[in-house]
Amino acid sequence: MLIITIKQGKEKGLLSGDPWIYVSAIEKVDGKPQERNKPGATAIVQSSAHLFLARAAYNAKSQIAARVWTLREDEPVDHAMIKRRVKAGVLRRADALRNADPQALVQLIDGEKDGLPGLLVHSYGGIQGYLVCQFNAGGVDLWKVPVVQALLNATGCRNVYERCDPLLRKGEGLPVTPRALAGDEPPQRLMVREGSRLVPMDIRTGFSYPR
Repeated sequence: MLIITIKQGKEKGLLSGDPWIYVSAIEKVDGKPQERNKPGATAIVQSSAHLFLARAAYNAKSQIAARVWTLREDEPVDHAMIKRRVKAGVLRRADALRNADPQALVQLIDGEKDGLPGLLVHSYGGIQGYLVCQFNAGGVDLWKVPVVQALLNATGCRNVYERCDPLLRKGEGLPVTPRALAGDEPPQRLMVREGSRLVPMDIRTGFSYPR
């Protein structure tokens, strides 16, 4: 397990709810080299007085050196936590999904707001449609399998596609490999509701075709 020690006085932002820890706030990182070099490895964050502050996903390759998972010392970062948070995020937006136009892109998971830093998930077409995921940080990328399992169980949708933002993923030291993670890949062109308009779009990339 990695241990991140925060510089004296730099823990204030963390304690006030800021989920990001920048390199400038870190005094040192202790742990095995292979763990320090693995984007998204779980770390214990402690104060300069060695008091527990958080558990976070550490990424030496990112400008955001660590993203907080939890401030609770008794909450482990494991498959159960990831699945619990995905389920809670989907339930939080269940009414919006139920009442949405089937051709709209509906957000189901919104990163830090759902305790899943860097994860964005949108639904298109309901149960018979597609879930489009973006794993924009090393931490959620490491937990991709339980994320997908939880999405399948919580939504009933069988098609999950990974959309990649090259700039964000390269900034995290992650490969850019868009692909179907479960079921079928969305077609290249779909009509997507944006307000009162239907826009031809490739939901795999977010590209809107000229009309």
